[in-house]
Amino acid sequence: MKQILKAAGRPLLSVLMLASLSACAGWGVGKVQPGEPEAQVRAELGAPTTVYQDGSQHLLEYQRGRMSQATHMARIDADGKLVSYEQVLTMQKFAEIKVGESNKEAVLRIVGQPHEKDYYPRTDLQAWSYGFKEGGVWDSFMTVYFDKSDIVRKMENGPDPLRDPGGGRMHHHR
Repeated sequence: MKQILKAAGRPLLSVLMLASLSACAGWGVGKVQPGEPEAQVRAELGAPTTVYQDGSQHLLEYQRGRMSQATHMARIDADGKLVSYEQVLTMQKFAEIKVGESNKEAVLRIVGQPHEKDYYPRTDLQAWSYGFKEGGVWDSFMTVYFDKSDIVRKMENGPDPLRDPGGGRMHHHR
């Protein structure tokens, strides 16, 4: 009986693995090149999760979800051509967020929608958190805190609690 179940389980496992791979393929990075028209970018990448206006340009956000630790932004110029396409959940992009200056709209244009939103009544701050792969190695969690005026008041980076429940690394404050 065990051998029958084992044998029956193999095709099912194969189907599940193929299904998960094809689901990942739909959320892949995509192969788009600067200069391509927006229609071609959307044909390759699919519908964006959000679109942001940024001056004469607009940004197409492709959020991959918390567990994939990726959000890509396609920047489209006023002529409808792709200027750049990049993973934005990086320390370099988080460094563009300025404490005391950046507001929620700026944060959205830099790193996109957060994976989680929380409110802390004791400090009267709203927190937006992003799971990401710091340095391509560490499962990290960046939290950006906003005051009532939607201005960034602080940022904290630490281990992603979903991937490192023991919290092996220290929080970095900025």
